[in-house]
Amino acid sequence: MSDNLSMLDSLPHEILTNVFVRLPIKSIVTCTAVCKTWKSLIQNPTFISSHLHHSSNNNNKHPLLLFRLCSSEEKEHYVLHFDNQDFNEYTRFDDFPFHGQSYDGIFHVVGTCNGLVFLTDNLYRYHNNFVLWNPCVRKFVKLPKPNITCFSHGGYNASVGFGFDSKTNDYKVVRFVTLGEKGQMGKSPPEVEVYSLSTGKWRMVTALPPIGAARGHDPEAFVNGALHWVALRKTGTKFLNFVMVFDLGDEVFREIALPKLSDQNGDEYWVRVSISAYGNSLALFQPGFPNHRLSIWVMKDYADASSWTKIKTLPDAFLVEGIPRSHCIPKCFRKSGEVIVELYGGYLSSRDLKTKDFKDLRIRGYANTFVDSYVESLVLLDKPNQLRKRQKRKRNNNRKQICGPMLYKIHRFRFFLRCKTQNRSWSKHSKHR
Repeated sequence: MSDNLSMLDSLPHEILTNVFVRLPIKSIVTCTAVCKTWKSLIQNPTFISSHLHHSSNNNNKHPLLLFRLCSSEEKEHYVLHFDNQDFNEYTRFDDFPFHGQSYDGIFHVVGTCNGLVFLTDNLYRYHNNFVLWNPCVRKFVKLPKPNITCFSHGGYNASVGFGFDSKTNDYKVVRFVTLGEKGQMGKSPPEVEVYSLSTGKWRMVTALPPIGAARGHDPEAFVNGALHWVALRKTGTKFLNFVMVFDLGDEVFREIALPKLSDQNGDEYWVRVSISAYGNSLALFQPGFPNHRLSIWVMKDYADASSWTKIKTLPDAFLVEGIPRSHCIPKCFRKSGEVIVELYGGYLSSRDLKTKDFKDLRIRGYANTFVDSYVESLVLLDKPNQLRKRQKRKRNNNRKQICGPMLYKIHRFRFFLRCKTQNRSWSKHSKHR
């Protein structure tokens, strides 16, 4: 075995890289424990990037969907399914490391990017628990406290997004904060701060964002290197929705106009619309009240507001095993173009927008179900699990409190044994005398 290892170890790094990059992630992680050479090669940022590129290409052939499901006991379960006709399970992550660490019992999943899952606490309650987690390699980073908090700025309304900056090869978390002290929502620009994984710090954005307020918990879409939110702006006596765009590379803002969403004299304050990635462009989900229908808009040409097209209006009720299920909540688009929706009772289904075919996915969530495309990666494999400084300090204090008396007892016991041993040796010497 040692001869075989030495022979493999003598292979050029290019050949080893081509071998490792084709292995399952679990096998790659296992290989890091074989020898220092392999560990150094696999944890090298260049190899991690090469593996991500290979995994992304493979994902185009065999796409995956990540499901975050909560049981009735509010236990979080993360499962990967193949995004194919059979929709069979690929793997599951049963070792979720953050059970019970959220103030609200469960975390809110903001989104995924290159294998990382971004988790937050409920944004409406001023909790600042932010976690970047790679379930494939069991690595995570807990973000430090942001610059804007309720203690430093008073009341606010915040929205967060997460994506990858290809220019600097960095992962960024962006916070849009509308301060309560600035008066009515949508009449002033938000405060924006960015967390960089490479620096491990938050910093304020210097570029001035457009006037408008990102709408709290509403999801964002990461497309073409930019984050997209639906924002609300007040013009005169009316409110108007638009898409606020933040480019992660240049860190500049843009706007994209939305189609006409309301007939109520042009006032869109009560219009609820969510945004989603649609290939390399955008889509809108607009639930209709009181007719209980879901309208779906797509932007055929990215950044061209004139290309918004309403492609479908779905009824708000389906039959699942012969039982009518209502309250259709859209989740995401599949590679095939079908849309995954959650029905009343947590039943998940897939709807073909062209043929109108409906498929029950035989998957059920209970609360806060999350679905999105996913790519396996080794991102964070080269980093230790990072806790926030406050948690480190608390953990160390707990160790001191718990271990202090124990260490005292251990040292006392060792001293007693040492004295007893010395007494025996002394008695032996005295007898020989």
